[in-house]
Amino acid sequence: MNSSKSPGLAGFGILRNTTCHTEKKISVFFSIIFMTVGILSNSLAIAILLKAYQRFRQKSKASFLLLASGLVVTDLFGHLINGAIAVFVYASDKDWIRFNQSNILCSVFGICMVFFGLCPLLLGSVMAVERCIGVTKPIFHSTKMTSKHVKMMLTMVCLFAVLIALLPILRFRAYQIQASRTWCFYKTEHVEDWEDRFYLLLFSCLGLLALAISLLCNAVTGITLLRVKFKSQQRQGRSHHFEMIIQLLAIMCVSCICWSPFLVTMARIGISKSHSKETCETILFALRMATWNQILDPWVYILLRKAVLRNLYKITRGCCGVPIVNLHMWELSSIKNSLKVAAISESPVSSKQTNLQPLSSVGQ
Repeated sequence: MNSSKSPGLAGFGILRNTTCHTEKKISVFFSIIFMTVGILSNSLAIAILLKAYQRFRQKSKASFLLLASGLVVTDLFGHLINGAIAVFVYASDKDWIRFNQSNILCSVFGICMVFFGLCPLLLGSVMAVERCIGVTKPIFHSTKMTSKHVKMMLTMVCLFAVLIALLPILRFRAYQIQASRTWCFYKTEHVEDWEDRFYLLLFSCLGLLALAISLLCNAVTGITLLRVKFKSQQRQGRSHHFEMIIQLLAIMCVSCICWSPFLVTMARIGISKSHSKETCETILFALRMATWNQILDPWVYILLRKAVLRNLYKITRGCCGVPIVNLHMWELSSIKNSLKVAAISESPVSSKQTNLQPLSSVGQ
């Protein structure tokens, strides 16, 4: 009954003696809440993106808008599809034997869990790389990072995530019903075969690698922005630096806090080949943490905008009793401002002028 190579019976053995139980009413309530909040927040983010794309059509911001749109659309469909299947499973009293005789629903659920889990992580790392290139190499970014190239990157990321999700099906390995009987994923109980361990380690390693790339690129971007801010004597990029640093800190904190527990748990199961009651509860907790990342993504990437930061700045300074300083140039585009400041700091003409200034003062 536990054979992973027989799709019709895959995962039903775990239904006989499950060691992880969930309260139906509470679980259905949380599933509906997560799905509703995720759909509303991502829909609002898509509306803001469409409005921003109509207002700003510069090449420098087109890549950011396309990548952000891909991320938000992926999160939206993830909440729609995975949330709808989860609510159906809870509403059917988790009776998989009744509605999943051919294992089609479990396979679809597992494919969607892997795809909609891995794709946002990969897109987040691609956004971090794009942002790092835009700040450190603005000329290269403005000439080479075109909308066509960004669309190709989006397509490649999606196809790669689809390949990883379909890999067990192509290898005639069925997705397994987990011990809580609420979702399907790679085999996580009594993992003995090397291929089952490979899938778990592949998913966790790809996710952790995407987080590491995001952390590294965001750190380089933040350091570069700080260096440009302290070196440049111009005040035009000050608001942009403040906005970008806050966004980078929020992105790193949310991604690491939400995804690290699930990825580390999958890696530990793949390595240690152990499964217990605590492991099942840990997986459920880590899965819900990862779901919160898809809810917070639009708020971090899109909704944490300059207007919000400006109001927070005024409120903070007002509470501290410090006179409010007028923040100027907030109406400029963030990406455009970053390119302008970085280009000025790296321009050879400006370096020549700074080198000629001492000579002119000596001649006088």
